[in-house]
Amino acid sequence: MHRNEVVLVGRLSMEPVHRDLPSGSVLTQWRLAVRRPAGHAGHQRSDAVECATFDDRVRDMLDGWRLDDVVEVEGALRRRWWRGGSRYEVEVRTARRVEDG
Repeated sequence: MHRNEVVLVGRLSMEPVHRDLPSGSVLTQWRLAVRRPAGHAGHQRSDAVECATFDDRVRDMLDGWRLDDVVEVEGALRRRWWRGGSRYEVEVRTARRVEDG
């Protein structure tokens, strides 16, 4: 069975930015800093993960988020293409602020 499910909990490291696309859709993008598991080989202790949504309900969930808020997102990994390149990001279906700790 094929599955593409992502659940992340991390700190908001880039406030949400809204962009109107030529198609008429609104794309909202933000970034999470997510710690790697303890004992992970290498020196990097966290990753910056790009997140995005086209969903108005998710966009409403983002209201009031501030840098360093701890948040949880659920969605799917996507590769987005545009002139000049591509990148992977999590296309978010649900998002919520959580208690730190």
